[in-house]
Amino acid sequence: MPLKKGTISMRSSSHSPDRISVTFDDDHAVANAGLIQPATLADHLGLRELFDQYVHLGAGPGHANVGLKAMTLVYSALAGGDCIEDADRMRVAATAEVLGHGVRAPSTLGTFLRSFTWGHVAQLDRVLDESIRRSWAAGAGPGVGPVTLDVDSTICETYGLKKQGARFGYTRRRGYHPLLATVAGTEEVVGVRLRGGNAHTGRGVAGFLTQVFNRVRRAGATGPMVLRATQASTARK
Repeated sequence: MPLKKGTISMRSSSHSPDRISVTFDDDHAVANAGLIQPATLADHLGLRELFDQYVHLGAGPGHANVGLKAMTLVYSALAGGDCIEDADRMRVAATAEVLGHGVRAPSTLGTFLRSFTWGHVAQLDRVLDESIRRSWAAGAGPGVGPVTLDVDSTICETYGLKKQGARFGYTRRRGYHPLLATVAGTEEVVGVRLRGGNAHTGRGVAGFLTQVFNRVRRAGATGPMVLRATQASTARK
């Protein structure tokens, strides 16, 4: 949440919101200051550099400055954004100083995202692999202790009619039906696989679990692993 300080005054005795005048007069007010902590973590993990190192969009129109664009989208999501246009809030005041780097406009981010193909998913997975490994090596991982993985599917509703893979599923909503794997207790996401909206709950789960187990081991977890999932989620289809 942004940290703001100022004064609020009423122009009349009415309590109608359109009668309120808000003035921010503190020179030390910082926009999007709540992002300082995740920005510091991302800097220590070298997340922007990982995007630049592993994600290559070839001659695509959005191929330049991958790290800056990806991090703008990450911070926008953390600040509550749920669409590309919401990333514009990252461009206010001194947000770039809070994040430690420049941010990109929504139009630029749209071009960037449209440059991705299914083949680039593996590149993003490498970013996830390495970022988790670095985080756990710094002390955030389970180490030799046990780790419990929760695996389930979810529904992500979409509103455009031309989104590739968006279908009507059993919820009768148009969207996607991705698989998610998280670490119990911390809710850390260690695996995501996008699927069409009409996918059976268990479609592709075998390969997904293999990928997640291998990722957790590469990240440094050496203790026993426990899988928690519904019967439908682990049914092989």
